[in-house]
Amino acid sequence: MTAFSSEYHVVEDEHKDTRGYNIAAVLCAVVLLALTVTTVVLGRKAAYELETVPSFELAIDEGRYSDALDIYRGVQDDVLKSSPDNQTTSNATRIQMLDDMQNIVRTRVDEICNRIISNRYVLTPSDINFLDSMKELTSSVVSERLYSICEEFLLGKVEKPVVTYFFDQLQPIGNFSATANPLLRELDFIETATGDVQNAEESLGNGDYIAAVKKYTQVNANYEGFVGDYCEKRISSIKAEMYEPMMAEGEHLLSTYKFYSAESLFSDLAVIFPEDEMIKSNLLTATSHTSEVKEYRGKIECICVRSLIADTEVAFSGRYNSSNTKLHLTVKEFEKILENLYERGYVLVDVEDLIDQRDPTFLLERNLKVPKGKKPLIVVIEDLQYSVADYRCGTCRKLVLNDENQVCGEYQNNAGETVVSRTAEAIGLLDVFVEKHPDFTYDGAKGIISVSGHEACFGYVVAAGEIEERNAALSAANLPQLTNITNDDIDFARSKVTEIKNVLADNGWKFASCTYSYIADCRNTEKQVLVEDCAKWEDQIGSLFGEVHILVYPNGNYIYGTDDRAVYFKNKGYRIFFGGGATPYHIYGDNYLFVDRAMMSYTTLNRKAYKDLFDYTQIIDPARKTDQDTKQG
Repeated sequence: MTAFSSEYHVVEDEHKDTRGYNIAAVLCAVVLLALTVTTVVLGRKAAYELETVPSFELAIDEGRYSDALDIYRGVQDDVLKSSPDNQTTSNATRIQMLDDMQNIVRTRVDEICNRIISNRYVLTPSDINFLDSMKELTSSVVSERLYSICEEFLLGKVEKPVVTYFFDQLQPIGNFSATANPLLRELDFIETATGDVQNAEESLGNGDYIAAVKKYTQVNANYEGFVGDYCEKRISSIKAEMYEPMMAEGEHLLSTYKFYSAESLFSDLAVIFPEDEMIKSNLLTATSHTSEVKEYRGKIECICVRSLIADTEVAFSGRYNSSNTKLHLTVKEFEKILENLYERGYVLVDVEDLIDQRDPTFLLERNLKVPKGKKPLIVVIEDLQYSVADYRCGTCRKLVLNDENQVCGEYQNNAGETVVSRTAEAIGLLDVFVEKHPDFTYDGAKGIISVSGHEACFGYVVAAGEIEERNAALSAANLPQLTNITNDDIDFARSKVTEIKNVLADNGWKFASCTYSYIADCRNTEKQVLVEDCAKWEDQIGSLFGEVHILVYPNGNYIYGTDDRAVYFKNKGYRIFFGGGATPYHIYGDNYLFVDRAMMSYTTLNRKAYKDLFDYTQIIDPARKTDQDTKQG
């Protein structure tokens, strides 16, 4: 290569390097310029977005309503021009700006409207100018307020003069008359419908969805226009609100054998939701378990049992055999009684179906209804506190819930083992019997459980005052004492009783007091003793059971209804009283119902009065060694 050519190549390389630097410089300048422009644009855009709403509000404050509308409509046009799929931050910001501007106007319109309604405010020229000039922004809010005050009038929340004054102030302005005039013409119709609409809302407030829909449907059939539209809106809203809770309630009624109530509920729901297949299916299930019912005016049988002998080996062994076993039926004996009663056409009823006790000062007689061909039966289970003295009779020691949330009895067998069984106590036996024979209960009725507080409740020590009583009984039976019982222990026991009570109540059982101390002879007990005992029961036991309206006199030793002591009980809320007697008897007194109960025990089973209930020869448990102690009643 020559020197010349070598020099040439050097110069050429230098030129190439210079061009590269120039291109890079130009590109950098372009990028920098683009960034500068973008920054300026974004800055101006951000400033615009930040200033738009304040500018809108300032224009309104200064009375420049045309400018305010231009600002609003400009943003609105930008939003409308953008694609519906445009989810950019910028578009979302514009939509928020529209909302903010609308809220500014709404706040001012609402303030004016509220002053008109509350203070009979007279619109000033400035108010009128604002309401008229802001066009669609004020029109939409005023229209809502016109409809709203008509709804309030329909619901009885405002008087008619307030409504007419409100319309008088707003109707002449701008295009408000387009909404106001048709509503004004309907005010008389709205006034006529107020009573029925308010009745529908009262039903809804009481949780009676079906009555509310029925009443709104009736109103809707008689009115068009505003009232009709309002009724349709409320019906649609109530239907959406009621469906799930009503379906749950109906299915629960079916699961607890309240077939007549379920039939009534699903029949109503079938009218409201005519296309719903689940409702149709549930209605079919209910009707397949119901039959024709008729009013019943004959005698009403009432049987009463104590806690059952769950373990006959404990009860009748030489080691523990006690004369107290004659007061208790065995599990088999009670089961046989139920079978006999069922075969003879008896059906369980709720004693509270005999009365209307809505008025606390006056009790009304109600005609009892039962399935055609059936005879009513009331069952009372006496004093389920589970005294230690009865342990040797083979009875349960307490009630418990099993894994399926079913009430069971718990007892100790002859080997000292703890046994839990549904059929160890009358409660579970009756529940199981109804599961096998659903027609043995009328609408899920089971029985009445009376409870005292002496020693325990359902076998649990639920008050500090019971500890001493329980320990005295344990000592007499040569059993270990309760020690170190804390308030937490008592609270836990109370929670257990509450859980059991809730399950029982949910499954058709009712509750009664049989006095705190299970007073053996109330008839010959001083009033002050009864008053103190009643207060103790309410504090320690009644607080677990809620409102209790039934009093079961221990041993049937009742007090006459006119006696001052009975009046005291009535004033405490007791409306149904159970005495004792082998033959069925009930009578309505001054604000109370009295019913005799027939005690079922080993010593009474063969009474002649019971021959219509069962065959005595089929009842006695072979586990009893002898029936020689059974005497003709």
